[in-house]
Amino acid sequence: MNIILDELSSKNIMSAKLWIEEGSRNDPKDKKGIHQLLSSTMLRGCGPYNNKQIAEIVENCGANLNCDTYEDGLLISLKCVETDAYKLLPLIGWMITKPILQIDQFELEKDLTIKAIKRQKESTYQLAFDGWRKMVYGDGPYGHDPLGSIDDIKKINKEHILPIASSLIHRKKNLVISGKFPINLKNYIENTIEFKGISNHNKAFKNINKIETISKHRSSICTRSLNTKQVILLLGKATIRYDSKSDILLRLLSCYLGYGMSSLLFKVLREKYGVVYEAGIYHPIREQQTPFIMHASTSEEKGIITLQLLKECWEKVINSEISPEELDLVKIKYRGQMAHSLQSISQRAEHKAHLLGIGLTKDHDKEILQRLESITSKEIKDAANRYLKNPLLSVCSNKEVIRKIFKDWKA
Repeated sequence: MNIILDELSSKNIMSAKLWIEEGSRNDPKDKKGIHQLLSSTMLRGCGPYNNKQIAEIVENCGANLNCDTYEDGLLISLKCVETDAYKLLPLIGWMITKPILQIDQFELEKDLTIKAIKRQKESTYQLAFDGWRKMVYGDGPYGHDPLGSIDDIKKINKEHILPIASSLIHRKKNLVISGKFPINLKNYIENTIEFKGISNHNKAFKNINKIETISKHRSSICTRSLNTKQVILLLGKATIRYDSKSDILLRLLSCYLGYGMSSLLFKVLREKYGVVYEAGIYHPIREQQTPFIMHASTSEEKGIITLQLLKECWEKVINSEISPEELDLVKIKYRGQMAHSLQSISQRAEHKAHLLGIGLTKDHDKEILQRLESITSKEIKDAANRYLKNPLLSVCSNKEVIRKIFKDWKA
């Protein structure tokens, strides 16, 4: 296990983030959601403690302990005061080396997960994104939500989850602790019994799920109907992994399109035409095939014009270079965006753990900022031409609006 200590003056507060490689993208095809079930059940008993005892230990310290599932990994998070580090960090070790996985707690988490999936199905944005994701990634590793599907969750039992739990000790792990912490903390973690046996060899569990997009789409549009007067539009492409040399070009482009009141989407869709409730860019950090998506929320009367304006904005970045003045502003905004996203000790620890978890160095951000000044508008336009041509559209609205948008898209 790789341990990074990031000492800061933070009023005796520390944040620990442990990134464990391989998340929902490694769910077996007939057991989608198994990593999410494991991560939530691990919090309900580990080592010598049951769920009530863990809750009592954490709450008595005024701390927070969570475990989340992402496509590329699991993330265990702990936030506490410096003096409670030796009391609470062992829980993270026990979660990996000795999760209890009590059957009653496991069944409870299954029920909670199914309810969460049902709630998602009532969200217009989630339905639109599910449609886009399925259209782009198909049945591949990135083709489903980390929560999984109701049918798969229902048939997963404890015997299915045990091999996944046993594999955690062998997967690559990066523990980043930011803030104020005890002087000898690293030595303690490396030698304490709760973390004993944790390795980085990844022998028992190997990623065999290659991330690919569907090369020939049966359609360039996906529609999901819901009894609503709202219209959700998602226009996007799957692009490249986060550490690619061209990724920073797309990051600047997403900043130009969707970050702040000076962004292209805000100026066109909100200020000039006033057609949307909300518009922006979804461009997360992914180890492979990162989504680059324009999204907009509007009324049923303005669905068609909103789609037309989204297409115009998309085509503009492919066909035109950003002006020198706009490029300077985008670079300033990008630096500010990076600084703002790392304001808290929890944000810093999570970002560093995530970068290390997908194979980057702890100095990755510095390297990007050093390169920033030399980037040209032509490079950004060339990247848009290389990665953003022929976007795919996903729509969620009522049937009548969908019929009109489908006709307009196909015209």
